Amino acid sequence: MKDAVFKVCIFGDGGVGKTTLVNRYLTDLFKDDSSMTIGIDFHIKDLEIMSKLISLQIWDFAGEERFRFLLPSYVRGASGGIFMYDITRYSSLKHLGDWLTIFNGELKGDNKLPVLMVGGKADLYEKRSVPSETAIALAKSKEFSGFVECSAKSGQNVEKIFSILTRLMLEKADLL
Repeated sequence: MKDAVFKVCIFGDGGVGKTTLVNRYLTDLFKDDSSMTIGIDFHIKDLEIMSKLISLQIWDFAGEERFRFLLPSYVRGASGGIFMYDITRYSSLKHLGDWLTIFNGELKGDNKLPVLMVGGKADLYEKRSVPSETAIALAKSKEFSGFVECSAKSGQNVEKIFSILTRLMLEKADLL
């Protein structure tokens, strides 16, 4: 029997690496030839953290603007989120406000959920256009619950992202 089931929404512009992050987390493999997500993809991962059996329902949202209208209805019931951008494309931060409005707009009252800001493609550091310091300052100003840079290609910080978010969701659910 599970101690908790958490719905995790991953959102951000198209091509930032959301699907490769999820695939790396689920399979520990890197697929270089991921195709564009159409609408939404849904995955489940069972894990144990601090003797708690957890089931993560991972909702990977398409980043293309034409699919954004779907996000509000799928956000309902979320336990936490991951906003992802590409460290090599400053423009992938351009719609941050829109994404947060959609994500937070479906949450009523004081129900602030843990949301991490994640910079993807950290293995391409030589092509970086978003300095870490800039992203950290932005994460703080937008009141994200944390900030992590990762690489789905190398596996750097992939487990860490989901571990941090799961612990934050456990704390919010008063299960720690």
